[in-house]
Formats: sequence, structure tokens, C-alpha cells
Amino acid sequence: LMQVQFYLLQQDELAGMPAHFALTCQLCADLFRANQRVFVYCPNQQDAEAVDEVLWQFDAERFVPHNLAGEGPARGAPVEISWQGPRTSRQVLINLTDTVPAFANRFSQIIEFVPAAEQGKAAARQKFKHYRQLGVEPQTRTPE
Repeated sequence: LMQVQFYLLQQDELAGMPAHFALTCQLCADLFRANQRVFVYCPNQQDAEAVDEVLWQFDAERFVPHNLAGEGPARGAPVEISWQGPRTSRQVLINLTDTVPAFANRFSQIIEFVPAAEQGKAAARQKFKHYRQLGVEPQTRTPE
């Protein structure tokens, strides 16, 4: 059964970057340590490269092996970042786009973000509804 979690962002900037990028990296580190393979789905190449950059800058003792789709080892690193659909199966999807992707049902866990800014909240509400229609009851969480 698919689990969906919506993280409610308190602000849109964190440590000088978009808050959802910062939180994505933190979650990738936690999931990697829990031996989960993660797919970070971005709206465009620019965002994918930005998330990739942020992960590289992550403190050394929490280094997270990752790559942009099409780079890295054959099956991809534990964390793969892309603006195109996944090629390999992974457990966790971190969705940074405004809609629920058609391939969402291939993941057992999905992480979504609810932006602090009002216009982003509308898209998040639509996604929440979409998951409900799929028969999933999303949970909301506040990042620590």
C-alpha cells in the first residue's frame, strides 16, 4: 500500500535556499541511511541540477550518494534526481512538481511539500485530493 506524506513548510527559504530543496536533502540523507532508494522528481532540468548541487554541499559525514538521471552507476546511485520519469524501481518518490505524476503508483512511499506561500498551497491541495481519489489517505507532517 502506498504511503503519502505532505510536509508543511514553515517558510519558503531555509539556509539561503528554497526550503523544499533543503528539506529534500535532509530527507534523502535519512532515507539513504535507512537503505531506501529514492527518486527525486523535479519540474525541470534547472531544479534537478540545483538539488544535485545542494546535495553535493551537504556536510561530509552525512554524504549522500546521488546522481542526476543517466549519470552514475548502471542502476543509479541510491538517490536519483531527474525531471523525467524513473527508469529503475525505487521505494521512495520525493515529488517537487505541482502535480501527481502518472508513475506515482510505482512507489510505496511518496513525499510531497506544502509551500508556505499561498499560490503553492493550491497545487498541494489538488495533489492531496488526487491521492484521496486513488484511495490513499495522505498524512501531514511538520518538519523537525
